[in-house]
Amino acid sequence: MTSDAVRCRTPDPALCPESDWATDRPPSMAAVVVTCNRPAQLRATVEALLAAPLDRICIVDNGACGDAPDGTAAWLAGLHDPRLVLLSPPRNLGGAGGFALGLAELEARADPDWIVVMDDDARPAPGAIARFRAAPPAGWDAVAAAVRDPAGRIAEMNRPARNPFASLRRFAATLVRGRPAFHLTDADYLAETPTEIDIASFVGLFLSRRARQMGGLPDARLFIYGDDVLHSLHMRALGLRIGFDPRIRFEHDCRTLQGSAWIYRPLWKAYYHHRNLLQVFRAAAGRWLFGPVALVRLARWALRARHYRGPERKVYLRLLSLAVLDGVRGHLGRPHEEVLALAASARRPVPPQASARGAPKTAAQEDAA
Repeated sequence: MTSDAVRCRTPDPALCPESDWATDRPPSMAAVVVTCNRPAQLRATVEALLAAPLDRICIVDNGACGDAPDGTAAWLAGLHDPRLVLLSPPRNLGGAGGFALGLAELEARADPDWIVVMDDDARPAPGAIARFRAAPPAGWDAVAAAVRDPAGRIAEMNRPARNPFASLRRFAATLVRGRPAFHLTDADYLAETPTEIDIASFVGLFLSRRARQMGGLPDARLFIYGDDVLHSLHMRALGLRIGFDPRIRFEHDCRTLQGSAWIYRPLWKAYYHHRNLLQVFRAAAGRWLFGPVALVRLARWALRARHYRGPERKVYLRLLSLAVLDGVRGHLGRPHEEVLALAASARRPVPPQASARGAPKTAAQEDAA
């Protein structure tokens, strides 16, 4: 997928001819990392990947198109490992577009047996890639790793799940128990064999060639939020099997949500979160249940406005209205600049204090319930 629109540095053929990528240790394996203005996190991730037995490592630098360079591009340019493929799109593609670009680039260059995807603040645990490559779990088209935070706790935002609407029994359990009814349990993280799932995150998700050929690329129009859930559901709808293997471990050093309240920072993220969740509900619940599910969620989302003050409350409601309008219509083409301009019309107030009972759940955690 190399084009003039993407600035790409590739290994010197004289130093690393194409035949050198062949390996007598099946399967061939590559990684895609999408980054945007988080140089410290990216460095830790790249160091972990360079230490792993990967044939290629594709890094999509969405921050390279910004007005204020953060040093990422210069640091990446100084790396000379022949396995690296560096892509700098002319505009920020978001996580969804970045993963789509990186996957397409690797398929065009090498079409490896497996490609593992991750954010810039996530990385494989020592030995995880080697373990997978030595013995990929048999019978699965995609495999999700067990993701934990740096303290060793299960990363809730990356906890795999089953489609709560896939059966009447599971749907009824979800109505009673909420999120725990369709997400994997802590005990599943201790199993010695993979567990079949319907939903995985783009942190430590291994995609086979068959999964990529049949499932295609993530929908780049989503920009951020929900691209991994929708892609997982799409693969399952095609009959592809996704397994959760707790023996393969990843770390996710995601600090942006810790201790946050019902507030989106930056505010423009509220648009994508709500718009894309409507796409998730449509894909998971189907045509007949989509309406009732969306109405229940809309009421909950509207109540979140009370957590904003002054001009931000009005802007949040405008972003929410726009997200619902676009989400219901399935319109995913609104320019990012338009969303940014709307969000910029608000002045950030002092955030509200957490209650004495402890920090409230995040917006993302509530929507997963």
